Parts: sequence; structure tokens; C-alpha cells
Amino acid sequence: MPDKHPLLLCVGVDPLEKKRIKAKLGSVTEVRFEKGDLSEKTELLDQIEYLSVFIYSHVTREIIQKAKQLKLIATRSTGFDHIDVAFCKKRGITVCNVPFYGENTVAEHTFALILSLSRSIHKAYVRTIKGNFSLEGLQGFDLKGKTLGVVGAGHIGLHVIKMAKGFGMRVVAFDVRRNTFLEEVLGFEYVPLDVLLRESDIVSLHTPYSAKTHHLINRENIRLFKKGALLINTARGGLVETTALTWALDNGRLGGAGLDVLEEEELIREEEQLLRKDFPVEKMKIVLENHILLHRENVVITPHIAFDSREALERILNTTLQNIESFLGGRPQNVVV
Repeated sequence: MPDKHPLLLCVGVDPLEKKRIKAKLGSVTEVRFEKGDLSEKTELLDQIEYLSVFIYSHVTREIIQKAKQLKLIATRSTGFDHIDVAFCKKRGITVCNVPFYGENTVAEHTFALILSLSRSIHKAYVRTIKGNFSLEGLQGFDLKGKTLGVVGAGHIGLHVIKMAKGFGMRVVAFDVRRNTFLEEVLGFEYVPLDVLLRESDIVSLHTPYSAKTHHLINRENIRLFKKGALLINTARGGLVETTALTWALDNGRLGGAGLDVLEEEELIREEEQLLRKDFPVEKMKIVLENHILLHRENVVITPHIAFDSREALERILNTTLQNIESFLGGRPQNVVV
């Protein structure tokens, strides 16, 4: 009788991805597909050796403790703040991510948000489908000659910088690591964060989320923004303090915001959590503020789709499959340190 294959649990994959995963890994693993909260999969957690998740699956210490046979977590994302990496390390569990898949994809979405705000495209669309062709209140502004501040000049940030130069924009950037060669070649300037906020007509966030970058934009430094500036966030919602954002929009410090991510956005997706008696009051406040943002004319919100192009999803799946295969072959790759 052949040995039973180890169990690979894949959470939140679409039907086409299921076929690809089964075809690639079905001969060496037993593949199971599930949706929803991992904490509710108690019986499965005790059996799995390999786990593949996306950013909406929170792999907490409690879940890891229940998954006693777990050896590998392969996240289908670049970010890994949804996984307790420190506890995984303590337990000897390898965590792999997809370090590169959609630098141009996210950068293109960033400019989609910028252009929607700078040319009032979102407002014009809503108005014209109702048969109203009035130009009142729709006047935009040119990007040429404006200053774009890029917070986080990594792979995505550098693509945004290149696109901005194509629009004839001046670009300043803030990053804890500086690449002076690329600074000269691409024609941008590294500056401290406070200088970037004061000088930029548009500020775009492209930094990873961590305890150090939590509320990177907050009620203290949001007052530094040039009056009427735009804030764009295609990175992580927790980079921006929601209360500070609503204050800045209400007081005209910000002229608008383009948001592909929201603080505590998973609570909007799963609003039944709000009915729990022990639901924290501070999180309820953030959820209510997010709902207020949804109805503002000078705010464009998309449902965390900056990564979501056909080409990028193909790259994500290919890299994830390679990560799992490499681990099974004893050659782990793209290991999160």
C-alpha cells in the first residue's frame, strides 16, 4: 500500500488556479482547497504540512500552534504581515513569499488613481451616465510640472518614478535605503519624509507594512502636507491613520485621496465580525470612518485590486508553485527572513 501523500491546504484560490495547482502538485501532495477563516478549520489544521494563503488569511500564533505538522507556509503575495513570521521561525516553519510579480502592475494602478483624481474622471463618469454633461466642478490639473513624492523607492516605487518622469513630473523620494546610482539615472531626489510631505503635490505610498511603518502618515505629520495635495495608497491600509486622513480631507489639508487599501479593510469584507460583543471600539471607529470615506467625492476607493492583472496573477501562481516544489525538493527559495 503506497504511503499517504502529505496534505497541502490552499486557502482562497479561484477555479482556474485549482486546476493548475492540482496538475502541478497533485502527484506529490494531497491538495485541499478551502475558503474562509483558518481558525475555523480545526480538524484540517492538525493534518496539514504545507499551507498556501493570500493576504486575507491571518496565520496567527494560535493557528500555528494548532498546525502541529506544519512545515511550510507559501503566501501568494509579496507582503507577509498576515503571518506571524517570528513564531514560525521559533517553530522551524519555513515562510516563502512572492518577492516580484507586479511592480509595473501596481505602478499602473497608482497612476490610474492619480489620473482619476487629477482629471475628475470618477465624478465625470457618474455624472454622464445620468445624462448630465455639465462641466461644472470637473476642472482638473496637469501632472506636468507637479511634484510627486514617493514614499518607499523599492521595486514598485521605482516603476512609479519612471512613469512620473514620463509625465514630466519632478520626483522626490523617501526610503531608509538609498540607491544614489538610480537617483541620478532616473532623475529624482532623496529627501527626508517631512520635506517630501511639504513639497509634494501628490504623495504615493509604496512601503511595506510593519510595526515600524504603522501609521507612517498620522495626525502629526499629515499637517505638513501642502494644502490641497493628493494622497495615494496602493500599499497597505495600516500605513495611514484613518482618523488623520478624514480630518485632513474635512479641513482641506488634503484635496483628495486615491485608496486601493483601507485600514482594517478585512472587517469591511467580513462585517459579521462587527456583531461580536467583544469587538474593539477603536476598530469599530475605523470601520465607520471607512464608510464615510466611501461617500466622499474627492476620494477614489478600489477594493485592493492594484495587483490584480492577468499577467501579475500568472506570475504569482507560477512563483508560488515553484516555492512549494523547491521546498519539497529540499531547496527552499524566496524564504522570508
